[in-house]
Amino acid sequence: MVFDLGPARCYRQIKNKPYPKSRFCRGVPDPKIRIYDVGMKKKGVDEFPFCVHLVSWEKENVSSEALEAARIACNKYMAKFAGKDAFHLRVRVHPFHVLRINKMLSCAGADRLQTGMRGAFGKPQGTCARVAIGQVLLSVRCKDSNSHHAQEALRRAKFKFPGRQKIIVSRKWGFTKFSRSDYLKFKSENRIVPDGVNAKLLGCHGPLANREPGRAFLSSATA
Repeated sequence: MVFDLGPARCYRQIKNKPYPKSRFCRGVPDPKIRIYDVGMKKKGVDEFPFCVHLVSWEKENVSSEALEAARIACNKYMAKFAGKDAFHLRVRVHPFHVLRINKMLSCAGADRLQTGMRGAFGKPQGTCARVAIGQVLLSVRCKDSNSHHAQEALRRAKFKFPGRQKIIVSRKWGFTKFSRSDYLKFKSENRIVPDGVNAKLLGCHGPLANREPGRAFLSSATA
């Protein structure tokens, strides 16, 4: 007998403690979402300055099925309208929380076999991510020329999630922690070192022997 996943509205509310997969919680089905970075994930930090986030506006559980559906919807739209090498999409939440179901028999003569609420602790059924208000669900970085495509892609991904979400255009440079003006200023001062999709700021700490010429910086207080 095949038991289908119930409607996600039954599992939307965050009620109990986190229940991750562990050596005590075994037999957990694999999450539907397996890929969290799509598009040109190897593109350097200077290639994609624009960044936009899909932010959850509700405290709830988001199932791994919903995350996978949103990833596919966003990826398809961006690949079609911006080009598959013109963006980098990252899913920012991971479904670590295990959902349980107390299976009931629904066949004929089940009333003699059923135990009702005796031993009602359920078996693992699927996984979900516990998200808070203001938590980023999806992020897209791309060139400024594709910014409107990225926002539309995230708007379409919103329909795959329960609850409210907001699309927020980031003031930061790509996926870095530096604002766009700061990033350009540090870059002109030769203080930024690219680090994959991120960037590192050279401070005034550490041995001078490791620094290249022109890359030993004093702090602003002593300068």
